[in-house]
Amino acid sequence: MAFLEKLLAASRRNHSLICIGLDPEPERLPAHLRDQPDAILAFNRAIIKATADLVCAYKPNLAFYERLGPAGLSILQETLGFIPNHIPTIGDAKRGDTDNTARQYARALFEIYGFDAVTVNPYLGYDSLRPFLEYQEKGILIVCRTSNPGARDLQDILVSQEEGQPAPLYEYVARQVLKWNTAGNAGLVVGATYPEELQRLRQIAPELPILVPGVGAQGGDLASAARYGTDAAGERAIISASRAVIFASAGRDFAEQAAYVASTLRDTANQARPASQGS
Repeated sequence: MAFLEKLLAASRRNHSLICIGLDPEPERLPAHLRDQPDAILAFNRAIIKATADLVCAYKPNLAFYERLGPAGLSILQETLGFIPNHIPTIGDAKRGDTDNTARQYARALFEIYGFDAVTVNPYLGYDSLRPFLEYQEKGILIVCRTSNPGARDLQDILVSQEEGQPAPLYEYVARQVLKWNTAGNAGLVVGATYPEELQRLRQIAPELPILVPGVGAQGGDLASAARYGTDAAGERAIISASRAVIFASAGRDFAEQAAYVASTLRDTANQARPASQGS
């Protein structure tokens, strides 16, 4: 099943636009888990079990596993095995390199880890993305407008357009992605912390899936993310929250509290998108 098809099926099944970032930090795990040999696995398994009926996707950020060395990558693989097959997985890797190196990244993320989609950086241009885009059943979510404060350092720079007045670099990236999307497997990454830009980019790319990070700990407004990130049918937005969900409690009730927060996020997002999909 192609990524977009799988995403829409999971979103409709769970009536959800919410994606949970599985980004464990050992020092923030509940105290009763920290001394266990498989503490992160136990934590991830409990979070997934408690929230699997509330999400449209899960998104592990590879940095939180790579920091643990080889053992961390084994934890990542086992964690992916806990996720029900009908829920898509997004490898938040933000890879971007020359063609030959990009090809190895793509093989690792898609063939070894088996992610349904990955995040990639477009700064090196189309040839650095082509090895990912060639996996036509996989989702390629291309960094466009990031959620961090430093995004403006580069992404607001005005660049020439083929037609019309110069536009910010992030708009140019979105238009390039539309051209590169020949297999229908590309999407954008646009931060919830810039709602006006999110609205503009949805106008430019009305049918692309958009991963929207930045809700929760980063301060992005959830209702705006759902209102501006969805397509005309109220779909194709993947609104990601990590710390606000998985660290909702440091006690033995951490999984229950994660489910409570995820449910609240889901309901809030549904209220902000068209009633035909959000009900």
